[in-house]
Amino acid sequence: MRIVVNKIKAIWRFYRDGFKNMTWGRELWWLILLKVVILFAVLRVFFFRPVMSGMSDVQKSEMVGNHLVNPDYIDNNDTLNLITD
Repeated sequence: MRIVVNKIKAIWRFYRDGFKNMTWGRELWWLILLKVVILFAVLRVFFFRPVMSGMSDVQKSEMVGNHLVNPDYIDNNDTLNLITD
C-alpha cells in the first residue's frame, strides 16, 4: 500500500512541477478546456437530439424492448430509425 501511495505522489509532483515550469501551459490548458466544452455543446445541440423526449416511461421501455428483441422492428413513431437511416 505504501508503494502505491508513493507512486501516486511521485506522479502528482511530476505533473505539478511540469505545469509550474511551463510558460504557456496554463493558457493552453484553458484553451483546450474551452474547445472541449464548445465541441460537446455543439455536438449535443446539433447532432444528438433527445430521441425519446416526450415519451412516458412505459413507452420508452417498450421501444427499447422492441429494439432489443427485434432490431428490425419499425414503429410509426420510432425516431431511432429516422436517425440511423
